[in-house]
Amino acid sequence: MASVGYRSLAADILREVGGEDNVSSAVHCATRLRLRLKDEGKADTGAIEKLPGVITVMKAGGQYQVVIGNDVPTVYAELSRITRFGSEDAGAGGDAPTQGNLFNRFIDMVSGIFTPMLWPLAGSGLFKAFLTMATTFGWIKATDQSYIILAAAADALFYFLPIFLAVTAARRFKANQFTAMAIAGALVYPTIVALAADGKPVAFAGIPVVMMNYTSSVIPILVAVWMLGHLERFLLKILPSAVRNFLVPLLCIAIMVPLTLMTVGPVTTFISAGISNGVSAIFGFAPWLAGAIMGGLWQVFVLFGLHWGFVPLMATDLATLHYSIMFGPVVPAVLAQAASMLAVALRSRSAKRRAVAAPAALSGFLAGVTEPGIYGVNLPLKKPFYFGIAGGAVGGAIAGVGGSAATAFVFPSLLSLPAFSQVGSFAVLMLGVLAAVLIAFLLTFFFGPREQADDDAAAAAQEPAGPAVAATGNITVLTPVTGAVVALADVPDKVFASGAMGAGLGIVPEEDRVYSPVAGTVQAVMKTGHAYGIKSDDGVEVLVHVGIDTVQMKGEGFVSAVSRGDRVEAGALLATVDRAKVLEAGYDTTTLMVVTNTKDLTAVVPLAQGRLTHGVPALDVEL
Repeated sequence: MASVGYRSLAADILREVGGEDNVSSAVHCATRLRLRLKDEGKADTGAIEKLPGVITVMKAGGQYQVVIGNDVPTVYAELSRITRFGSEDAGAGGDAPTQGNLFNRFIDMVSGIFTPMLWPLAGSGLFKAFLTMATTFGWIKATDQSYIILAAAADALFYFLPIFLAVTAARRFKANQFTAMAIAGALVYPTIVALAADGKPVAFAGIPVVMMNYTSSVIPILVAVWMLGHLERFLLKILPSAVRNFLVPLLCIAIMVPLTLMTVGPVTTFISAGISNGVSAIFGFAPWLAGAIMGGLWQVFVLFGLHWGFVPLMATDLATLHYSIMFGPVVPAVLAQAASMLAVALRSRSAKRRAVAAPAALSGFLAGVTEPGIYGVNLPLKKPFYFGIAGGAVGGAIAGVGGSAATAFVFPSLLSLPAFSQVGSFAVLMLGVLAAVLIAFLLTFFFGPREQADDDAAAAAQEPAGPAVAATGNITVLTPVTGAVVALADVPDKVFASGAMGAGLGIVPEEDRVYSPVAGTVQAVMKTGHAYGIKSDDGVEVLVHVGIDTVQMKGEGFVSAVSRGDRVEAGALLATVDRAKVLEAGYDTTTLMVVTNTKDLTAVVPLAQGRLTHGVPALDVEL
């Protein structure tokens, strides 16, 4: 099909499923356009199956799956052009469920909400780093009016972060964006901030309110907007249309602001106070343990807004003792996360990820501002975040043993190290920082996700076309993984079993490594790492699809070893797969291998049954 064919096919599919308003989310895997429809009754399946380019339609796992074959990425790209799907907003607004444990699902949600603001965060973080450097080297004074103006510009996004998060959270939780922003604005309103700072008892309608500082916080506004979405939908159902338009936002704001202050604030304050008091007590008898806790979990505390519980204790120590020992282990914690970001910037094949990771690492090292990298790099990739925690825990333990403490309230960074030089052993603190940075960097660099190169139009244009199918001759396609052979007709996927995708076979794998069945060029690599398309030197197109419906795992458990456009030899490693994780998630591990251009060939014949070792002949292809 020409590109106009892809565009018309995407438009036809959208029309026949009931239009964009009937589609909750849209993604694609190696062969299928996967839609979540609000009402499947509106979809004309018969009409869709008759569309040129559509192989068949499946309904499974709550998804309406339009099977297209190798052209599905292009059809999805055209669908993205005419809908909201595939845009930045889709990341925040999609409601497709995320697989994995509760913590991973939480991380994915937070990362998705932060995605639309990554570049402003990265820019603001770098701005703050340069300002910190300028004041450290005496290029500008913190009391200068010019500095005050520049500092406001650099810090505004972080200070008013709840308001910005309200926008993307509202898209995800299906709430009114402006109502959400009004609630967030109330949380950071100057008088509310002043009430929290004053420390005096606060009450609302006679009910005591435990205040906290919501500036720069993340979790409180996410919880508030989630509750707002439910409240709005309830009010829209019960209120008459004549008053609905103004009463819904009025009631939502009037209810949600006091409710958030009376629930989220007390819960967060209670938890953070308990943790901070506990860590403070541990410093008295086991400084290494307290340092490990602070160094390992500081960024987690920041993520949940629990770090505010430590601020009063730190401030009190600075006022009475003129130093705070709780500050020391935070330096390795911050720099370890920055080191993980740097490793991603050097290791990742994704130009988009590197473009975020590099400035984020710089702002982390120089200014102690880790938010851009945490939410744009480490959290979405998970492993760098965990490796940063590991490095921070080791470095924090070392800093705790050395009694390192800050003599000023500063953002822990390389440029603020002089504030830690007067109390405790500065040499031991440097040892802790070095250990934290090396552990986080090396673990991320050697064991972190490498990611794939960005799948953009330029990459597609540069993709080697490969030779056309040879006129005569036979080639052998090798087994991609060790395991028991299953006839294609018996695999638990009706599209592959029907032969609609081409002739081939299935293998129930006994190992976690997947190899290339032919020598040729990698034409397609799913970002989730579960499917690979390879065009052999003889023009035979082979699809290796690891597991059934494993696209739903969103890459969890899959690590690609190749990228689109790579040249591979037969038997070269394509990917490693955590089969235990796939099975734990409830998916079949059967690996499918099909020749997708079977119709252009004379014959494709399976060569063996039973158990096969990877690299032995599996299919005989007659050209």
